[in-house]
Amino acid sequence: MGRCLREVNGALSARRGQFTLASGVRSTLYIDARITTMSPEGLSTIGPLAFQALQESGWHPDSVGGLTLGADPVSYAIAYASALATFSSSPLRAFTVRKEPKGHGTGKMIEGPFDSRDRVAVVEDVITTGGSALKAIDAIRAAGATVVGVIALVDREEGGRERIEHAGYPVITLTTATEIVAQMRS
Repeated sequence: MGRCLREVNGALSARRGQFTLASGVRSTLYIDARITTMSPEGLSTIGPLAFQALQESGWHPDSVGGLTLGADPVSYAIAYASALATFSSSPLRAFTVRKEPKGHGTGKMIEGPFDSRDRVAVVEDVITTGGSALKAIDAIRAAGATVVGVIALVDREEGGRERIEHAGYPVITLTTATEIVAQMRS
């Protein structure tokens, strides 16, 4: 499923060097998924692949979303792909979870067409420690929705997936750091 995605990710997003990740972890591999997720090639690849994976999961979500900024373009691509799918009778809605509550207006933590009765697939661009997905899960559950699982573009294979699963949520990943590194070598 993810060959085309690995090619796009490897070509656009993956870099070697010395990096400090958002989690604070030091790494010699940096995957700036936004380079892929905000590109035309990435959006047109990610949306259908992730939507198909969700259809095959049996989770039956009503909406998709996660912590801004990484989850946003992935969520939008999935929602768009669901609207185009001829076999989908009910397109998925996309929303975003703020990192902090809005300081003005309604003070909302979740923006977009989110409904507290939703069955939600939490979206993540890159899983390292699982912290971003778990923060989004906490906000979504606090708003009353049911989280059915987490779908991620990339699993860095550094324990984050296991941390999310240990918290009781199944995880689907479209590709892994190992697969991206192998693609970088070819």
